[in-house]
Amino acid sequence: MQFGAPAEKYDRYMGRFAVSLAPRLADAAGVIAGMSVVDVGCGPGALTDVLAERVGAGRVAAIDPAPQFAAACRDRNPGADVREGVAEHLPWPDDGFDAALSCLVIGFMRDADRGVREMARVTRPGGTVAACMWDIATGGMTMLDTFWRAVRTVVPDAEGETAMVGTAEGDIARRFTTAGLDDVTAGSLTATAHYTGFDDFWEPFTYGVGPAGSYLAAMPADGRAAVRDACRELVPDGPFPLDARAWFATGTVR
Repeated sequence: MQFGAPAEKYDRYMGRFAVSLAPRLADAAGVIAGMSVVDVGCGPGALTDVLAERVGAGRVAAIDPAPQFAAACRDRNPGADVREGVAEHLPWPDDGFDAALSCLVIGFMRDADRGVREMARVTRPGGTVAACMWDIATGGMTMLDTFWRAVRTVVPDAEGETAMVGTAEGDIARRFTTAGLDDVTAGSLTATAHYTGFDDFWEPFTYGVGPAGSYLAAMPADGRAAVRDACRELVPDGPFPLDARAWFATGTVR
């Protein structure tokens, strides 16, 4: 799935969680000064920002299929090698990086297993591959779980995002093992976002970003209004935080 929304709208929708999640994934991957790293599916650059802070922009590469996201990431990280393209066909040579990371992207790859193999290909032997994706299967991503619970009060058989790669515990780790990575470890990471109130929570869903936004945009007006009302019943009054859990895995390239 390629995102068509402007970077600023993604920032309000999912970016507010990504900025909290990105440093935790970088920690899990062991990213430290002196390393060369690539961010696969960089979006507007939440993880790229973190990587550039740790190793310097000149040692960071990034790629995203959405041209407006690649452009935003490039603008926000001068000196980084930011390109437009897909995970399944990375434009870098073999063994070029110490680590390849992918934050909240594996579920959107057209061929996730090929994407993982490409991440391993561009990482040197002994280097690290790391990826994470929201816990959709058990409702650990509270913002999305709230939305889909509201949708199912209107459309009881709505599938939501549970079929996406990486959204069930252990799925990313299994794919890493199948791709031939060694020392595969898995666990969970937690992120937090803060909202000023219900409107701040609801409005980003109307931007058409991601599966939830696309689903809402395709509903008739009365359906959208019903989902909004159902969300309103599930969200606290006044300012509030929401936590989100992501499943992650890391592996070592042979």
